[in-house]
Amino acid sequence: MQQSPVTQRVENDAEHEHSHQAVVHTHDHYHVTHKHTGTVLGEFDHLTHYHQHEHNHAPLVHAHVGRDQGDEAADHNATAHTHDHDSPTEGGR
Repeated sequence: MQQSPVTQRVENDAEHEHSHQAVVHTHDHYHVTHKHTGTVLGEFDHLTHYHQHEHNHAPLVHAHVGRDQGDEAADHNATAHTHDHDSPTEGGR
């Protein structure tokens, strides 16, 4: 099923509005789960799994103050993302 394009705009901050084109790239991807230790204190262990895969980002229009697009690109790989693991480079466009 093909969806109609969505027009994006920024409310009340046109001065800082900018856009990002759709992109497909490969990056690090971590899965983190919490396993209850069963102790009296109710602690959890963090279990992690790491891999890489292609991932897509749909075009985006947004705004923010005090960060340039270079900062965004540098921080991108450290930011959590929602992925479609059945088809990671589909469905986001």
